[in-house]
Amino acid sequence: MSQLIDVENKRKAPEDVLNYIHNEDDLIVPLANGEPVVLLDTIEKHAERWTGVRIHQMHALKERDYIHGKFGNHLRHVAYFLSGASRKAFLAGECDLVPNHFHEVPRLLRETTKASLILAAASPMDEHGYFSLGTQADYVASFIGKVPFFLEVNPNMPRTFGANQVHISQIQGYIEVDYPLHEVREPQITDIDRRIASHVVERIQNGATLQVGIGAIPNAIIGFLQNHKNLGIHTELLTDGIVDLAEKGIVNGIEKKTHVGKIVGTFALGSKKLYDFIDENAGVEMLPVDYVNDPRIIAREDNIISINATTEVDFMGQCASETIAGRYYSSSGGQADFARGARFAKNGKGFICLHSTTRDESISRIRPQLTIGSAVTTSKNDVDHIVTEYGVASLRGKSIAQRTKELLAIAHPKFREELKFEAKKFGLLY
Repeated sequence: MSQLIDVENKRKAPEDVLNYIHNEDDLIVPLANGEPVVLLDTIEKHAERWTGVRIHQMHALKERDYIHGKFGNHLRHVAYFLSGASRKAFLAGECDLVPNHFHEVPRLLRETTKASLILAAASPMDEHGYFSLGTQADYVASFIGKVPFFLEVNPNMPRTFGANQVHISQIQGYIEVDYPLHEVREPQITDIDRRIASHVVERIQNGATLQVGIGAIPNAIIGFLQNHKNLGIHTELLTDGIVDLAEKGIVNGIEKKTHVGKIVGTFALGSKKLYDFIDENAGVEMLPVDYVNDPRIIAREDNIISINATTEVDFMGQCASETIAGRYYSSSGGQADFARGARFAKNGKGFICLHSTTRDESISRIRPQLTIGSAVTTSKNDVDHIVTEYGVASLRGKSIAQRTKELLAIAHPKFREELKFEAKKFGLLY
């Protein structure tokens, strides 16, 4: 009976959320499909009733006026990872960007904000009074039971398991909505992507545990794993490719050291095929990012394989993965988390992939020095393998001169002599 009373008291209209927001509050919103569209629409419509309210979020989905700073000090966006909805705004000085490693975001939010209220999308409540954050655990799951939640309940949100369950007693209220989840189209895979993927796949052993990012190269790698056995998944991002491997029995997790038999992730972003797969699937565990991406947790998987992408690499092995031509494009995400975790693991391997040149082949992506303005995402001390369509450069434990030679060998042939000359000029090669 008491739970029934809770339901009636906590079912709200969208405008009711305004009563839980005060001047100088810090509102925290999940990334991607965790974004509560109607609640944010409502808050934006009434932005001028407050001063100093900040909305903290990674990877916003919907481009909004407050992201572009149109409400001044009333409502301001604080990004922890740029997306298509926030990139132009940041470059125009209309919102803020906080540098971070993904696994540290919950701690940063605890230490640098008031963490006043969590606004999140969720699946409908079950018979026990629990909502599921669905495609999400990310940084908000770390605040369950510690910070008030206001939920936007959507029947299209899959019900998932793990540490992303919110009880009705832990929320201020919820509204009911019905709209489809955002879907990401699979990228077109090129011949260069397949050549890069083939170099990585031949270094993935049966029984390995994979962290695979999003994009054409990771998709190509997944496509080449059809003859592998007993693979596991411990990754920040669950994508469509994982569905195919799991349904074919290639991913079964039986040789994992942690969460044996389980697919572990902290958020999911893909197509309806992925969302249907994770719905009510006890084989998938959505866990907070300060656990999933903690390098010490990653390192418990002896055979972890980390696969990520970058835009530039210099001869020391520094990877600039969040800037393009010296201008900010995204942020660090979990690349450095998994690079460190793979280094700590007993048999861990880290692969950072890139095309050897820009699309028109006018500029080499392997450079003596990074472009001015570039941000280093994976440091020279954490880098393991760099992969282009021309092969694999193994950098762990190598001197700068040795690294330069390894990277020259996988650069585009038409740039190798020029790059070698530059390396000698900078004293990197003798």
